[in-house]
Amino acid sequence: RQQAHVYAPATMPNLGEIFPNFEADTTIGPMKFHDFIGDGWGMLCSHPADFTPVCTTELGLLSKMAPEFAKRNCKVAVVSCDSVEDHVKWSADVTKSAGIDGA
Repeated sequence: RQQAHVYAPATMPNLGEIFPNFEADTTIGPMKFHDFIGDGWGMLCSHPADFTPVCTTELGLLSKMAPEFAKRNCKVAVVSCDSVEDHVKWSADVTKSAGIDGA
């Protein structure tokens, strides 16, 4: 794997550059982004708000694809502006709409 380039802070990172580390409260507890990714790859997605129909189906499909990302040593994180409590409630809708077992 090639060495990634660290981006200049005044610009948005490009593909292949290291995304800035950040801390967040998540549905699985506190997270430091770089610690979460570890020595693998990461995909960071964002969506505008919880409980939106399109985002629900998109994240449902992404959840179904999680094993394929894991095979490639890639972890997925999704961010939005809503509260962790809303994320927890919404995640039940996402898994149910996707037909994921245990929902």
